[in-house]
Amino acid sequence: MLAYRLRGGDLIVTLSGELDQLSADGARREVDALIAEYRPRRLVLEVGHLEFMDSSGIGMVIGRYKVMRRSGGSVAVRGARGAVEKVFALSGLYEIVERLA
Repeated sequence: MLAYRLRGGDLIVTLSGELDQLSADGARREVDALIAEYRPRRLVLEVGHLEFMDSSGIGMVIGRYKVMRRSGGSVAVRGARGAVEKVFALSGLYEIVERLA
């Protein structure tokens, strides 16, 4: 479900499978622990391997945005496609998170 790596000031988290009501809370806890440990300037969510994302996933992204903003950081997303891309676009997430190529 979740893998990560560090590059410069970026914490890059790769999400796969589904980000829904069953998995979003666990992902939130894992990402929050990584943010607390590494204190990145930017959190990059790689979502190209996500097959599904619902409103719980949206809440997880918004919550991490708030966590990063409190510490002066930012959030970016990379690789959204298909239904997940549609969720990001229609929900307005691209208004608060940077969209990377």
